[in-house]
Amino acid sequence: MAETPSGRVPRKFVPTPFSWHQEIELEITTLTNMGQGLGRVDGWVVMVPFALPGELVKARVFRNDKNFSEADLMEVLRPSPDRVEPRCPLFTACGGCQYQNLSYPAQLEWKRRQVEELLRHMAKTEFPVSPVIGSPRGYGYRSKITPHFEAPRDGVIGEIGFLRAGRRYDLVDVPHCPIATDAINEALPRERETIRRRASSYKKGATLLLRDTANGVLTNPNAPAIERVGTMEFEFLAGDFFQNNPFILESFVGWAVKEARSEGAKYLVDAYCGSGLFTLFGAREFDAVTGVEISATAVDRAGKNAARNGLANCKFIAGSAEAVFADIAYPADETAVIIDPPRRGSDEVFLTQLFAFRPKTVVYVSCNPATQMRDLRFFLEAGYRIGAVQPFDLFPQTKHLECVITAHR
Repeated sequence: MAETPSGRVPRKFVPTPFSWHQEIELEITTLTNMGQGLGRVDGWVVMVPFALPGELVKARVFRNDKNFSEADLMEVLRPSPDRVEPRCPLFTACGGCQYQNLSYPAQLEWKRRQVEELLRHMAKTEFPVSPVIGSPRGYGYRSKITPHFEAPRDGVIGEIGFLRAGRRYDLVDVPHCPIATDAINEALPRERETIRRRASSYKKGATLLLRDTANGVLTNPNAPAIERVGTMEFEFLAGDFFQNNPFILESFVGWAVKEARSEGAKYLVDAYCGSGLFTLFGAREFDAVTGVEISATAVDRAGKNAARNGLANCKFIAGSAEAVFADIAYPADETAVIIDPPRRGSDEVFLTQLFAFRPKTVVYVSCNPATQMRDLRFFLEAGYRIGAVQPFDLFPQTKHLECVITAHR
């Protein structure tokens, strides 16, 4: 992780408070939301990937930043009782997973604590965070993977896989991924071989798509994909966004819809509706639902998904970013809104429109609790109160999670 090609001290290395590759002993006290173990030496913060809370470790420093240092794990001197054997031989090399060495119950509890910490420090409020709802599958759950490869060298394609842990460019070859579904792992060797056989056709690197769907493992991003969630069936393009842990998806979406209904709203607006996942589930619980999406093609696909599932009480609008709620005729006092924005969170333009509309209930779904908690402060300032904070673990063995926050006016 920290080595230079020659083994020399990097030119930009800051030699305080630790020297280059100085070995230190420290006790790990917590996990960061990036999945790193964190401890202190004489009060100075040191972050050590793959070290677990409660462990005494030996670590080798490779970076001193302004407020903390980073170090490689060299030896676990006193292991945590929650430490387990990773299933993947590439764990710690491949950057895809951070927690395969941590028991699953402990993963869930640490993720809950991380949400609690973000709520306190970023939203500046205290509220009980419910226990994380875990995935029915800890492995073999991921229905989409996107391995990468670089341009051929001397006519040969090298590694086909994912970024090495702690690196921005270096790839690890991944012939099998334990968190991916069985169907993906069955297809992966064939797809890797096809790429290598066609090496001469690649002038630069590329990304490979494998998406496990009801109509097979798809590799063409423009191919129609079918996904079944409970009794619902959705069609979307294989390369489009769709949650990639189908084994927890029904309970995850069902919870969000139940929370939207929790204070008696009759109408639902799904403000980032995509192919209609929350909208269609909401149609069974609300008098009428509207999905809003900037992409006209996504709106068309969502409408077809409603027809596919026999739902007549929902409509979809291709709204502009500047006027998301312009065509919503529902009374705000009887309306709930579900928002599921990108990782960067909701921008000021959207939040201003949302607070001007003033729906009765807002359910905020996020794959990035840090930006979610940042935005939550604006909800509190606008007069909303928190009803529930419910994390879901859609991504076992990794630092990622989804969090659903309910806010009532």
